[in-house]
Amino acid sequence: MPIQVVCPGCKSRFTVSDQFAGRTGPCPKCKKPLSIPKPAVQAVTIHEPEAPVASSTGTGRMPTAPIARRDRPVSNLRIAISIAGFVAAVVAAIAVRIVFGPGQSPTWLLATSAFLLALPCAIVGYDIVRNRDLDPYRGRGLLLRGLICAVVYAALWGVRGMLPPDMTTEMWPWLYIAPIFFGAGSLAALASFDLDWGTGVAHYSLYVLITALLRWIAGFPPV
Repeated sequence: MPIQVVCPGCKSRFTVSDQFAGRTGPCPKCKKPLSIPKPAVQAVTIHEPEAPVASSTGTGRMPTAPIARRDRPVSNLRIAISIAGFVAAVVAAIAVRIVFGPGQSPTWLLATSAFLLALPCAIVGYDIVRNRDLDPYRGRGLLLRGLICAVVYAALWGVRGMLPPDMTTEMWPWLYIAPIFFGAGSLAALASFDLDWGTGVAHYSLYVLITALLRWIAGFPPV
């Protein structure tokens, strides 16, 4: 870096290259000898970063340590119970078809089945599509949120049952009806389990696919 020099004789100011630091030479104007000072060397102190703080108790500082999250995968027992429950539901649908005839199950049985299937589908579906970066809901909180979501899912089947037959016998009306149902179901999943729209649609779709399959086995139209 250039060095600022002041001649002690004529008081002229000028800059010289730092390569002349420490040397003596004549002033360019008055020719009196002057010494080129050496630039002051500033000591640079490198401080080690402060250790992360996990808690503000006793430190007076905001916690800076990363939050350790431990993901809990779905247990093998829950997977086995879910598979056994699905097989039992299929067997029950076949029994209903045999006992009451294809598509002849009473309304109260359909309504009860829609809710009983909705609760495990809501809980298992949450385990499948939940955000792994967030702490999962467990215990009573998970059960309560699952119940709320299950009531909405079962109620959507009830709304479908009140539609006029001419709106559901053909597939093309579902191009307009299906977005309404999936929008409501996804909103219920989003509000119950803090999901986004994409995972909310996937969550509701799991319930629709399972119940539609069981309806088909029992002799009803899938939708």
